[in-house]
Amino acid sequence: MEHYEEHQRDISWLRISEVNDLRRLIRDVPDFPKPGVVFKDITPLLADPAGLAWAVELMAQPFRGKRVDLVAGAESRGFIFGTAVARELSAGFVPIRKLGKLPHHTYRHEYVLEYGSDALEIHRDAIKPGQSILMVDDLLATGGTLAACCRLVSDLGGNVTAAAVLIELRELRGRERLAGYPVFSVLSF
Repeated sequence: MEHYEEHQRDISWLRISEVNDLRRLIRDVPDFPKPGVVFKDITPLLADPAGLAWAVELMAQPFRGKRVDLVAGAESRGFIFGTAVARELSAGFVPIRKLGKLPHHTYRHEYVLEYGSDALEIHRDAIKPGQSILMVDDLLATGGTLAACCRLVSDLGGNVTAAAVLIELRELRGRERLAGYPVFSVLSF
């Protein structure tokens, strides 16, 4: 666990220009989804082949050579980055979905997020006790979604070793809701 925290503090292996290139691919959309909110739109990054590849590499890099049995990601943007990071780490992927979207026996957790409340589900047989799980999402804001995902995985016996996100909105203090889990973010706003 300490390795991930050290890696987050020491990102000297990143060149500032490369991070700035990714930052330029994030579009601000004012007043979405409600007035006063500035939405960080990743669709320009997703459309840029080099930007997407570099973002996935940066999210996977701290976990190379570490035990990661499965990567788990929440619907929907967590699927985009989660499956790509899982492929880079030669790990499997576990989808965490909104209610009623998974076809087999599920386990559910309700949680509060920045714009209301929601619930997430995971297949009850998706994780074997003791498996090492990396949580992946595109954004860490208040931490509600990632905390709910960690809870689902932990309740099924998985060992959440860390969380990796492309973007962290530091002023919303989402890390506090993930106390006890190392968090790695590529970009901070």
